[in-house]
Amino acid sequence: MAHPPIKFVSGMPILGPFAENWENVLRFQAREDDVMINTYPKSGTTWMSEIVDQLFNAGDTKKTDRGAIFERVPFLEFAVPDMPSTTQTLDNMKNRRVIKSHLPVELVPKSFWEKNSKIIYVARNAKDLLVSYYHFHRMAIVHPDPGTFEEFIQTFMEGPISFGLWSDHVKGWWKIRHQKNVLYLFYEDMLEDLKREIGKVVKFLEMDLPDDILEKISQHTTFKAMKKNKMTNYVTCPTTVMDHTISPFMRKGICGDWKDQLTVAQNELLDQYLKREMSDTDLTFRYTL
Repeated sequence: MAHPPIKFVSGMPILGPFAENWENVLRFQAREDDVMINTYPKSGTTWMSEIVDQLFNAGDTKKTDRGAIFERVPFLEFAVPDMPSTTQTLDNMKNRRVIKSHLPVELVPKSFWEKNSKIIYVARNAKDLLVSYYHFHRMAIVHPDPGTFEEFIQTFMEGPISFGLWSDHVKGWWKIRHQKNVLYLFYEDMLEDLKREIGKVVKFLEMDLPDDILEKISQHTTFKAMKKNKMTNYVTCPTTVMDHTISPFMRKGICGDWKDQLTVAQNELLDQYLKREMSDTDLTFRYTL
């Protein structure tokens, strides 16, 4: 299958097949007990999805192994030909819904704000994200062909890239982080102390779980554990969507991988870009741990 080109919806670049279902995304009806996990792609979406599903099931892996993560936490914008769209799947779900999304804050369906649904946002540093997103473009067939790494760096900085520019995305959500239905977390903080960050999620979701359950969940959701777990590592995803022979969906999950991937010149280019893009915000990222 060829890589489909990017299309534009409401001024935002999106994956070609997803554009066909855009009206249903905008009209989507959220519920009060929905939890949305929102990120820019490759920022720990699957990681946080698994954590929240584990929390709602009190760490009972028999329950969380009921299906692959993309079935348990459906991806709101996802739509491909000959398959039911996620908006349709979510509409039919009777139980409490945990929903994954990559939408920038201004394009989140209005109903999420009207219903005051809880939203967990995870942000990741641009350099590690760029490397991860490049390899993901290579293996995820629904994405446009990334070209060379050098070319992809330009696309990342200038667009058009699916879900818009990273800098706009992380800053947009940062601006509303004080709203009581929004929790803003960092990928690097999760790497540094996963149990501490899971504790923030528990508090935000107004849950009460004993320490031994939290310990069990943090062991189950380390990168190493999730990379081995076929319910979270996307190996059950059809090869028409992802080709794991090109690159695994879960590659390294570390902070600082960019040092082995970027040349000195590429790193300087990104530093200039970040200085320019982040000059109007107090949002900062850690690039090493």
